[in-house]
Amino acid sequence: MGYYIDLEQISIEDYGNILRSTHLIPSWKILKENMDINLETIKKKGIHNLRQLQETLKQKDDLQEFSKQSGLPEQYLTVLRRMINGYQSKPNRIKDFPETSKDIILTLEKTGIKNTRHLYDKIITPNDRALLSKQTGIGDQEILRLTKLTDLCRIRWVNHTFAYVLYEAGYDTAEKVANANPELLYDTIKQLNAERKFYAAHIGLNDMKMLVESANMISLDIKY
Repeated sequence: MGYYIDLEQISIEDYGNILRSTHLIPSWKILKENMDINLETIKKKGIHNLRQLQETLKQKDDLQEFSKQSGLPEQYLTVLRRMINGYQSKPNRIKDFPETSKDIILTLEKTGIKNTRHLYDKIITPNDRALLSKQTGIGDQEILRLTKLTDLCRIRWVNHTFAYVLYEAGYDTAEKVANANPELLYDTIKQLNAERKFYAAHIGLNDMKMLVESANMISLDIKY
């Protein structure tokens, strides 16, 4: 349970299984080359889960030293570090969410809630949300909207803009994204963006497949 994926609970063996079924962008496909051999080399160095691996590769000097010790290429380890760090991306700021009033932003900031990580612990259950609404004077529906946007932002690669797009498309919780058909999700988002022009970047079907895969990795802690 928590805002982020618990990297300590993902063993190196589990990560190998995750990689096998994960759609990767071209520059990250190096992770699937000699995958079993590379992961076995990592295990032989006493690293048994992604938390340990993240710590081992934390600094550039650490990564270079591990490359020398293990014989694994620096390029491979650099991509691996980026992949792992992506599971714990920077929280989104509440003030960046579209259609969030300045009064609500200031009210939340006064209570120490400036980003989705801060908000997360306050909105897990309906009772938590009711208490936050009572404490801040923010209406139940707005608290629920911010809850769903926060939930979506826990999915890898989802920023404040794309969380809003998913919300407007009807995929307004991480669970709905996890259970989505990637092709239908792609078509829905593409049509909605063509109508309302949320973003200019191209987001393809493979991106949607990775999104669904990522949503399935996080714990569905928020109760609706």
